[in-house]
Amino acid sequence: MTQDRWRVQCFGRVQHVGFRYTAMYLAKELSLTGWVRNLHDGSVLLEVQGGTSQLRQFLIRLKSRDHIHIGKYTLTVIPLQPYEHVFKVY
Repeated sequence: MTQDRWRVQCFGRVQHVGFRYTAMYLAKELSLTGWVRNLHDGSVLLEVQGGTSQLRQFLIRLKSRDHIHIGKYTLTVIPLQPYEHVFKVY
């Protein structure tokens, strides 16, 4: 299975709406690792790692949540973190 790690910065209605914990639950459900944190500019930054199809599913499902509105996002493929085993909320 092809593995990737994505750094995604999300803009829109993404803070104070449960974004980080929604991301954590989706990541756990899809067996993904990484982390998510709020940034001072009102955006949310996350790094998520796992199978490419699971990563696509993660982003689709995150964007489809009614309480979250991602107006735009940037996605960068970054190097894998081979010793990471969990998804953390910061």
